[in-house]
Amino acid sequence: MAKRDYYEVLGVGRTSTDDDLKKAYRKLAVKFHPDKNPGDKHAEEKFKELSEAYEALSDPQKRAAYDQYGHGAFDPRARARSGGFSSGGGFHDPFEVFREVFGGGGGGGGGSIFDELFGGGRQDPTGPERGADLRYDLEIAFDEAVLGCEKEVSVSKLDGCEKCHGTGAEHGSGTKLCQTCGGRGRVVMSRGIFSIQQTCPRCEGGGRVIEKPCKECKGAGRKERASKIKIKIPPGVDNGIRLRSAGNGEGGVRGGSPGDLHVVLHVKEHEIFEREGDDLHCEVPISFVQAALGAEIEVPTMAGPARIEIPAGTQGGARFRLKAKGVKNVQGHGTGDLIVHATVEVPTHLNAEQKAKLAEFGASCDENVNPVSKSFFARAKNLFR
Repeated sequence: MAKRDYYEVLGVGRTSTDDDLKKAYRKLAVKFHPDKNPGDKHAEEKFKELSEAYEALSDPQKRAAYDQYGHGAFDPRARARSGGFSSGGGFHDPFEVFREVFGGGGGGGGGSIFDELFGGGRQDPTGPERGADLRYDLEIAFDEAVLGCEKEVSVSKLDGCEKCHGTGAEHGSGTKLCQTCGGRGRVVMSRGIFSIQQTCPRCEGGGRVIEKPCKECKGAGRKERASKIKIKIPPGVDNGIRLRSAGNGEGGVRGGSPGDLHVVLHVKEHEIFEREGDDLHCEVPISFVQAALGAEIEVPTMAGPARIEIPAGTQGGARFRLKAKGVKNVQGHGTGDLIVHATVEVPTHLNAEQKAKLAEFGASCDENVNPVSKSFFARAKNLFR
């Protein structure tokens, strides 16, 4: 089945900004995340499709390549020639069409005409090849991001075959020259007046074939299996941070080293706290009496309750800073603060006696009791002069 256009997958236009891409991806990723759709294969495939599209379009180089060459920009055969991206995608060689038309003959001889003209040369693909890096999107709670935690994720990936240690060959067996292409990795097909080079179908461009393929992995050197991986999340991480788990990507080819697993964190919102850098903000309601007369109140922090002094005459919106009660900097540069925003509650559902007393209090107040009102109306008068 042909792949859908990456922009169509994310539901954005080709002129969309990086922020547009991020917003679209986050919205759809939350909807189709496997944790929210257990056992739903359709949702799992949609999530994989979303991650693949965002991985390509969020990288400026990959996006430019995709805009120019489409899905051909990530052709695995082109990746083998160009080295590819660290995330496992490949960069399509725009000159490949010239290599195929002007390529040299198979079964021996020198390089192609293109290589002779432009100084190119095919690298030997028969040696060990590093495995692809993988991406895993992990949703964590707000307090887990602030305080740190350890998570275990399950990843289905290609791991090196334990029997042949990733070589693809039975013990004691090796490789031999491919008889189809004579070790060049490419064969020539004549089409009219042109001779077209193509990757050898037998050795898949390697130039050599395994004498006795491993019975466990059928010569692939890798087998797909589910792996449980523990991820240590340090205190202070924030939304969008990427953690690298070295060696937990896909297994290498022909005994090569494994790739890495990149875990992208998505932090849930908190019902009380809001984060701004390493500082936390929290709105705490205080009564009219507490604001007028002053009081000592208890406020929540991520480390447990703490007490603060509310001075007499506190106005709504007053801020109180609790040093080092915020978020620990993920790079070890100290700890942020907790800023408490006081909101003064206005009494509701007063009975007759309470209304009478409040009215009596109001009548006894002069302009010196309400300095904020006095200042405001003094300034307002200037507007109408």
